[in-house]
Amino acid sequence: MRYKLTVEYLGTGLAGWQKVPTGRSVQAALEEAALHFCGETVSVTGAGRTDAGVHARAQAAHMDLPRPYPPLNIMQGLNYHLAVCGFPGIAVIAAEEAADDFHARFSARARHYCYRIINRRPRLSLEAGRAWHVPWPLHHAAMHDAAQSLVGHHDFTSFRDSRCQAKSPQKTVVRLEVKRSGEEILIHAEARSFLHHQVRIMVGTLKLVGAGHWTAEDVRAALAARNRAAAGPTAPPDGLYLMKVDY
Repeated sequence: MRYKLTVEYLGTGLAGWQKVPTGRSVQAALEEAALHFCGETVSVTGAGRTDAGVHARAQAAHMDLPRPYPPLNIMQGLNYHLAVCGFPGIAVIAAEEAADDFHARFSARARHYCYRIINRRPRLSLEAGRAWHVPWPLHHAAMHDAAQSLVGHHDFTSFRDSRCQAKSPQKTVVRLEVKRSGEEILIHAEARSFLHHQVRIMVGTLKLVGAGHWTAEDVRAALAARNRAAAGPTAPPDGLYLMKVDY
């Protein structure tokens, strides 16, 4: 039986979604919990390979279990074993039966991310590790205007990490929106898929616009350059959240 999982996690202290030789990953934690739950080795596949320190409100994943279980039992059982195995920051918030051909990664139609910037002078306490702290003023409206240059189908080589394994740098960004709510700036990004570090590089570039160091024309020039050195820095992982995956 194939089951679809919706998973929430705090990425602080984790090596990211994907299993790695050293470090604690979300994928490995779920597979360990599934082993304890059903007594057999289970492979868990996620919709997106979030990096170390990146969080998720609703990561999607699928797994095949050796026999049918009520979805509620799966959710509760995995959460129990996640806590026992030392992963209290990871929670399965939904489990449901899925078709045999459902694939968490390849069946996805869109991925939604949100990046949080806390724009205030004092350092972060409660939000430390959960947002990017920028102490100098940022002009969010200028950031939003510049962001529209990145919406649409483009060659995003300038916004692609050198370790990216995607076959093509071309992606279609459906939405890139910058809003402010008090001292918090939220950057919403939507696309079917993103390149490695693409969202974080776009955020790092837009921060330069908000600080007055760059203009919207500079962002357009960086995109046209098709050179990673032409774009801004990679924003830290702390503020990035995978919000949901559409199917």
